[in-house]
Amino acid sequence: MLDYDKEAGTYDASRGGEARAHEAARAVLGLIPAGPGRLLDVACGTGIVTRRLAAARPGLRVTGADLSPAMVRRASARLPGAVVRADSRRLPFPSGAFDAVTTIWLLHLLHDPEDVGAVVGECARVLRPGGVYVTTVDKAAAHDVGSDIDTVLAARPRRPAADAPRAVTAHAARHGLAPAGHGSFTGTGQGRSPRTTIADLRRGWFTLLPPGEGRTEELAARLAALPDQDRPRPDPRFALRAFRKPAPPPAGTP
Repeated sequence: MLDYDKEAGTYDASRGGEARAHEAARAVLGLIPAGPGRLLDVACGTGIVTRRLAAARPGLRVTGADLSPAMVRRASARLPGAVVRADSRRLPFPSGAFDAVTTIWLLHLLHDPEDVGAVVGECARVLRPGGVYVTTVDKAAAHDVGSDIDTVLAARPRRPAADAPRAVTAHAARHGLAPAGHGSFTGTGQGRSPRTTIADLRRGWFTLLPPGEGRTEELAARLAALPDQDRPRPDPRFALRAFRKPAPPPAGTP
């Protein structure tokens, strides 16, 4: 896994910046009912999306949480007084505290299914009855856009997707959450070029391809032979799933 304290300073610029954040926030808000309330953005990173969620819904009180101290510092500069350092598996909030909870680009980082279940469980716990949980799913697959780069990388070793839609839906169901919708958004500015993909290989972004190993360098050489080394291929399109925590029946309902 990347060292997000080291990544914090360049994180936004390397991942589509404000354009991607705009698309992400708009799609997330499309799955959250309108109206005042409280929203928790778990693993908020630099707060670039979190800030847009707050700005787009003035009646929504938004809180960000992240484990990385450097990320928390950057997010706190964007949302003073509204960001806390927290482990997503043990959230420091009372049960039922939020009307909406989001985890954008988090679950794919958790290779242990128990950790994924723990995060989804905590999000369900702090969600009030009737509230909505929104998360990205199948993030790695979003980058497979059918390009020549994907053809080169097709045979690379892959981990099972911890954030596969079926797996996330099963975790949600175990914690009392029911499917409530889906959406998607374009990862603007994140289209891969051969040259940037080679750099990602050599810095260890592909976790089962350690830098310097023979297979890693073989793929790097094949990527270096592709045309248009600096031309970005199509942007990825990220998938979202929403889940609702059922509200209890009204008093007196048989």
